[in-house]
Amino acid sequence: MAVRILAQTLRARGANTVAWRTTYHRTAFFSTKYTPQHEYITLKGKEGTIGITDFAQNSLGDVVYVDLPSVGDKFQKGDPFGAVESVKAASDDLAEKPDLVNEEAMTGGWFIKLELDDVSDVDELLDEAAYKEHCENEEH
Repeated sequence: MAVRILAQTLRARGANTVAWRTTYHRTAFFSTKYTPQHEYITLKGKEGTIGITDFAQNSLGDVVYVDLPSVGDKFQKGDPFGAVESVKAASDDLAEKPDLVNEEAMTGGWFIKLELDDVSDVDELLDEAAYKEHCENEEH
């Protein structure tokens, strides 16, 4: 799977393994949270959009292949895509144009959309300020 390939590439460049863990604040209708391994999840209600950050795509270099789960695949917390119920959509654009990850990591280069079973599973992730600090520390 591409997620494992991406994880190996990140690890080879000094980053941690991709581990999809998500965060959500119940009071926010729309929020973006980050993992220390440079993934993001943007939540709107219980729907999450997951991908890698600009920091990750810069570390990876040119993304030439992305393999995504099928719509309807289910995951449990701790699985490669974290605490989720089912995949609602997979980006068809990445199959034909994987370099979208490099061009639009935080917008058009998303990997999957999913519905979280329990939005509180994502509470431990970093907000934008904490993630920026994490990236600055990692660069030094």
